[in-house]
Amino acid sequence: MSGTARNAHVDLLVIGGGMAGLSAAARTADGGGSVVLVEKGETTGGSARFAGFAWTAPTLDEMRRVNPDGDPELAAALLDGFPEGIDWIRSLGVECKPAVPVLGYGRGHQFDTDHYLDSCERLIRDRGGEVLTGTETRALLVEDGAVKGAECVRPDGSVRRIEAGQTLLATGGFQGDSDLLARHIHAQAPDMELRANPYSRGDGLRLGLAAGGAFGKEDAGFYGHLMPWGVPLNDSSRFVDLALYYSEHALLFNIEGERFVDETVGDHLNTIALVEQPQARGLLIADARVRREWITTPYVEGTPAIDKLELCRRAGARVAVAGDLAEFDLIPEEWGYPGAKIRDRIEQFNLRAAHGEDITPPRALDRKPINEPPFYVIETAPAITYTFGGLLIDRAARVLSEHGDAVPGLLAAGADAGGLYRRAYAGGLAPALVFGLTAAKTALTEKTG
Repeated sequence: MSGTARNAHVDLLVIGGGMAGLSAAARTADGGGSVVLVEKGETTGGSARFAGFAWTAPTLDEMRRVNPDGDPELAAALLDGFPEGIDWIRSLGVECKPAVPVLGYGRGHQFDTDHYLDSCERLIRDRGGEVLTGTETRALLVEDGAVKGAECVRPDGSVRRIEAGQTLLATGGFQGDSDLLARHIHAQAPDMELRANPYSRGDGLRLGLAAGGAFGKEDAGFYGHLMPWGVPLNDSSRFVDLALYYSEHALLFNIEGERFVDETVGDHLNTIALVEQPQARGLLIADARVRREWITTPYVEGTPAIDKLELCRRAGARVAVAGDLAEFDLIPEEWGYPGAKIRDRIEQFNLRAAHGEDITPPRALDRKPINEPPFYVIETAPAITYTFGGLLIDRAARVLSEHGDAVPGLLAAGADAGGLYRRAYAGGLAPALVFGLTAAKTALTEKTG
């Protein structure tokens, strides 16, 4: 079947049905605006269905500390809009628990993401909006430099022309596209396992750039976690179960037997650092204290305790237990690591840590020795959840051109929006929620204004 169908004009066309897109569409519909949401997957929700917390930095000072190179205006907009975002979740009848600490520097709320996403979709439909799944966006409609909607291809091959006052790009980033990963992350980035849905392949970025949007920031990095090397993430339950969050309290060595990063700053930063190392794999080494205090305890308050090492072993990961440091000489040859050198490096680290001497790379947040046997060794590799680089936006979620002015009619939110983080992280669902709701506010303002 072919042909082009013309659609009546809507206030907001949303391309992408994840956290940002559904939030924007639902809020617009709730405010009396007309909405069409287009999602290329067979169902809505995207990678948000694998998450469970909306959190960010509690203060702007803390955000500046953990994210010094991010856009301060976007950071302020995120923190200003976060309480309203939590209120919006609760207004839909979704339980959102009291705030708890997250990652040692954040604060946020656990909530049922499935309930929230499904409630947003139901609200859109109840208010007369449309949700079109299995639908590709072929091109944006651009007239005299302004975005006027998009042409979309339905599952039967027919083309639907959807005109809109505002068009929101919320397709989830470009972590599923090898070419974009190699260009904007690292030459080894395409080999990373994907701990996210498979549909976020840079559609929003390409559409936005073609319409005059600017990319930013270069070298921004990505959010992900260290995972066991060689274990495929073919089951979404593994995204959390096998994530080696405890790396910030362990020692991480590359294939050459050297530490290369301050592990204590965060597992998400260890992940960025490892993709840039030879062969993008390494050995993560903990001792009995780390296992007792961090590996077998809940990562975030309110979540269940999981023995990561045992789960990784069952999944077929390379896991070893050493009774003492001398056993590091016996690291299997096929693993490819210099065991004796790593043993020496651990001994040097422990000696310096015990005497309060300088450590290189430093250990800013945890200088305790790794010296209580037994020692737990797992081969690890980086896995990506979503990308930080995207279309530059302002506080109103409007896409900016290279000249800094807004591209008329074009918005971006979630991982399609860049500039908020640069090689740093303070929550993923929170910015998607806040800037999705911001996009709705912009669309409703343009409608009434």
